[in-house]
Amino acid sequence: MRLATLVDTSAAVAATRSRKAKVAALADCLAQAEGDELPIVVSYLGGALLQRRTGLGWRSLATLPDPAPTPTLGVREVHESFGRMALLAGAGSGAARSAAVADLFGRATAAEQAWLRGVVTGEVRQGALDSLVQEALAVAAGVPLTAVRRAAMLAGSTVAIAVLAFEGEGALDGVGLVVGRPVLPMLAASAPSVAEAMAKIAGPVAVDAKLDGIRIQVHRDGDDVLIATRTLDDITARLPEVVEVARSLPVRRCVLDGEAMTLDDAGRPRPFQETASRTATRGAASARVAPYFFDVMHVDGRDLLDLPLRERLEVLDAIVPVEHRVERLTTDDAEAAETFAAATLRAGHEGVVIKSLEAAWEAGRRGSGWIKVKPVHTLDLVVVAVEWGSGRRHGWLSNIHLAARDPDTDGWVMLGKTFKGMTDQMLAWQTERFLALETHREGHVVHVRPEQVVEIAFDGLQRSTRYPGGLALRFARVVRYRDDKRPEEADPIDAVRALA
Repeated sequence: MRLATLVDTSAAVAATRSRKAKVAALADCLAQAEGDELPIVVSYLGGALLQRRTGLGWRSLATLPDPAPTPTLGVREVHESFGRMALLAGAGSGAARSAAVADLFGRATAAEQAWLRGVVTGEVRQGALDSLVQEALAVAAGVPLTAVRRAAMLAGSTVAIAVLAFEGEGALDGVGLVVGRPVLPMLAASAPSVAEAMAKIAGPVAVDAKLDGIRIQVHRDGDDVLIATRTLDDITARLPEVVEVARSLPVRRCVLDGEAMTLDDAGRPRPFQETASRTATRGAASARVAPYFFDVMHVDGRDLLDLPLRERLEVLDAIVPVEHRVERLTTDDAEAAETFAAATLRAGHEGVVIKSLEAAWEAGRRGSGWIKVKPVHTLDLVVVAVEWGSGRRHGWLSNIHLAARDPDTDGWVMLGKTFKGMTDQMLAWQTERFLALETHREGHVVHVRPEQVVEIAFDGLQRSTRYPGGLALRFARVVRYRDDKRPEEADPIDAVRALA
């Protein structure tokens, strides 16, 4: 398949708001893929390279050769080119990577160059998430969507089962849970309050404490233990304490879902990034990591995925000691759930997850089986720069750079970036607004006078070596622009540090 076919499909998907039209365009493209091209095309249509790391970023793609006049690139040769770049290391690798970029991008048309830059940097904005690609795969292969979703969940990705889909429903049904092979995680929807979350679920619910740790999936087969993140990366060597706990359980084989969290000497949770930054060494003696499990998918030859949560919890409680289980309340009383949630927040955790006791395991979609409730923090910050958008946002200033006020220097301390929460109307407005405030440009970044205040919602703060203030916003999104506030009324960095 020519890369141009895929790029045209991406543009068509970005240009429509119709889910049906998006699926049809994706399915038509998938049907044209041949042989070993299919996994590449599936990955690319989802906006990602198959290589996890290539050594490329915005800076290395800031200056590109003149585009080719006509399309000649094939998706297979593009994939192979990125594969060679991913293997480059050591002395001279930078120059070799630059030469490889020049060769690949020099053979790409202008549209292909823009798309390739987007897929490398994770900025393909086409409105086609993995769930849409799964729908399109089911249409293209003529198999039930439920079979595609289940096989992808058990195999760990849609890419892994793409070829099987074209072999038929029977081939997909043959994909099962394998101890030692991570499955896609079940996700939670969101609600603004405990009462609203409970109103969406009939009958009694399980109210779990939502810990601010790393989501882990633990597979044990005898003495062999695998610990995977929510993105299915193997972090077993980083968490020897979790391995020890897994081996201590009274079973031979199991698959558990939970969180790993760093604790201080008093047993209170430490910030998320302390857990996230754990290396293979244990570090300071006080920085211990403990696992807390909230679900179980397999025990000693028995798959539990299709059982209701209440039955899975009975198994979990029987094999995992209470000190390694997420704190849980089972109730149908909203007031009791609110009291539990308040106590959970006082203990230093993120919030709660309300779970239907009748829900089976379902990966990849944020349905009503699990609903998370977390307090929302907001800050009034100032925009100091903006990045040009790509895909559907091409031609608009999109990703805004956010900064807090520094009263000591009359300057600005950057805390992160976001393009979340922006409507088309807002994108059009901010493009005009920030071009009027422009001071200079660096590649795709437009620097602006620090005059526009914006209200930002975020889920928390984490330590950062990337930003000079040492902090970064987690899951920041735009609430509204505050034309009623002057820059000097924006939140100061001291207030941000107090929140941290």
